[in-house]
Amino acid sequence: MMYKPRRMHPAAVIFNFLRFMKELTFAIVAGFLAFKGTSFGYFIAAVIAVVVLALVFSFLSWYRYTYRMEGDELRIEYGIFIRKKRYISKHRIQSIDLTAGVIHRMLNLVKVQVETAGSGIDSEASLKAVRREDGEALRTMLKRMGEQPEDTEQISSDKSANPVKKITAKRLFIAGSTSGSIGVLAALFAFVFSELEQFIPDHFFEASYAWLIGLGITIIIGLAVVVLFLLWVLGIAGTMIKYGNFTIAKQGEELFITRGLLEKKQLTIPLQRIQAVGIEESMIRQPFGFATVYAEIAGGSLENGNEYSAVLFPILKKDEVASFLETFLPAYVPEERRLVPIPGKARKFYVLRSMLPVLLVAASIMYFFPQLNWVSAVLFIISGVFGWLRYQDGGFLIKGDRMTICYRVWNKRTVHLFHRRIQAFEMMQHPLQRNQGLATLKLSIVGMLGAGKHFKLKDLEERVVDRLFDWYSYQKKER
Repeated sequence: MMYKPRRMHPAAVIFNFLRFMKELTFAIVAGFLAFKGTSFGYFIAAVIAVVVLALVFSFLSWYRYTYRMEGDELRIEYGIFIRKKRYISKHRIQSIDLTAGVIHRMLNLVKVQVETAGSGIDSEASLKAVRREDGEALRTMLKRMGEQPEDTEQISSDKSANPVKKITAKRLFIAGSTSGSIGVLAALFAFVFSELEQFIPDHFFEASYAWLIGLGITIIIGLAVVVLFLLWVLGIAGTMIKYGNFTIAKQGEELFITRGLLEKKQLTIPLQRIQAVGIEESMIRQPFGFATVYAEIAGGSLENGNEYSAVLFPILKKDEVASFLETFLPAYVPEERRLVPIPGKARKFYVLRSMLPVLLVAASIMYFFPQLNWVSAVLFIISGVFGWLRYQDGGFLIKGDRMTICYRVWNKRTVHLFHRRIQAFEMMQHPLQRNQGLATLKLSIVGMLGAGKHFKLKDLEERVVDRLFDWYSYQKKER
């Protein structure tokens, strides 16, 4: 048992050291560039001193960090010079997640992250390295007396069933192929290149430009295709590493998600923390009938790059979503009824909003490169079609105390949420909307870090928004 103070595994010293060095990377690189010509010996001596100090502080941080269970509390004491104590009641804990990176898995260790409703950017408690059996035992002890969920509409009536669903290799490959990460990688490559450009000699650019000109247009296009193909392959690899072995299981009133090839993550999602469930169809996946199912979670932290929304399953066929939700979250099964659409007179606003950002780019092209006027025409057509898609996909549906809204920013999103989860209900109007009898509806729920998560449905009929206000206010009075 854990009633006596315990220290983490000594491997935590390594993780502390790596964290210190990561935070100092920018300063070391800046110092290298500043002193590479003169006083370089002093720079090397300073770096060695910093490394030694980082090792000392890493060891002391590990040695002074203890944890134990006492009564209904997880008690943590830490701090090198100033001793700090943190007591976390079981009843405040929202989730306990276990993560295992490459080093963790080699040493049979896990990282334990304890989340509460007010964790903020960092976890309430983070044990960087403990033995796997100790981490699992701690999670069991902390969950043993957890709070009962307050929302009975989210709990399955069959508590004896423990369904499990795992992603297949084929679906994982499709998820990577249609992830759209090629654009992100291209932007990242361009950013890194722009930062390194100042260190590349001018004659290198001149020689490279002359070499490209000599290749001919066909070979240049071929090279571009090869680069895009490599970025696409990297996108597939990144998705497969992130979501490899993705498994979701339901046990009682919690969902357990395991994913990752290099870094294995085990996430716990209590049903009472789910504020809304969404279905996302990207521009690439929608024509093929694929979607991602995700949940908006209250509280938690963004430590280690955790997403604002929790992915419940990376990729499903659209016609599989209903059965998936029926199994894991039956209260959120989509209705077969059609959504109430955006009124026809709002179409022009959606198209104009989409085309306005393109106007400046098109005007610049027409002024500086008049021979490329056709590019401006193509951009206008694409933006107009995109605006029409935003209009076409918008809509809402009310059934009892549940609301469904559908909208598109880049990807199409369909969000299901219950009335009691709506924290704010707002109507907004600008003069053009007021003249047309239209209004924008804005809904807010509690999201990650306890901050608001907002959904907007633009250009609804003003009288329709008034009726939705009556629905929201009436439900509040009923409570």
